[in-house]
Amino acid sequence: MIQSFAGLVTFRKRTHLMNSSKAVEELSLEALRKGDRSEFARMVEAYYPMIYNLSYKMLGDAQDAEDILQETFLKAYRHLRDFDGRSSLSTWLYRIATNEALMFLRRKKPEQISIDEPLETSEGEVQPVQIVDWCCLPEAELLSSEARAHLDQAVEKLPPSLRVVFVLRDLQGLSTQETAAVLNLSENAVKTRLSRARLRLREELSSYYGERLSERGGA
Repeated sequence: MIQSFAGLVTFRKRTHLMNSSKAVEELSLEALRKGDRSEFARMVEAYYPMIYNLSYKMLGDAQDAEDILQETFLKAYRHLRDFDGRSSLSTWLYRIATNEALMFLRRKKPEQISIDEPLETSEGEVQPVQIVDWCCLPEAELLSSEARAHLDQAVEKLPPSLRVVFVLRDLQGLSTQETAAVLNLSENAVKTRLSRARLRLREELSSYYGERLSERGGA
């Protein structure tokens, strides 16, 4: 039984990286910096899944995600000689992809909601309103394709600055420290934005899960 909202996304974390871990470990940074095309092709193969997944979760469109993917690896190829190794290669690629996705979203639609806008009730408490607790729903129902689709739609409604933190932290499975490094934020800022993203998502999904609970109660 899944006991929290976090449990809903735990099963969707970066399992795609498991299959490419060996390929990542065998990459030669020296060869990449020298412009070795075969080594670059291996890098693309190793990191393609995680960059595409990030882009798709950020943009919600397969073609847009492909465009960001191509732009990410094109920029990486151009600037590999400048990669100093102070961060991991995956963090560096995530940073490029994230910046590309955020720029795309800004061009497409300006962000309407400030990340500094407090989510407060009339009593001054920072929490969503009318939140339904779906911990009593069966795991199979929480992980159904319909539930995942509703989660994807809710994520797309998040402001980009909150969405990217949620995608990196909860969907891609990065740690708070890794997310902070990718976004060049403090760890406290990551935690704050993640909390706000989760609150907004819980509020957005409350109606859907409320209906599921009502149906079960009336059965």
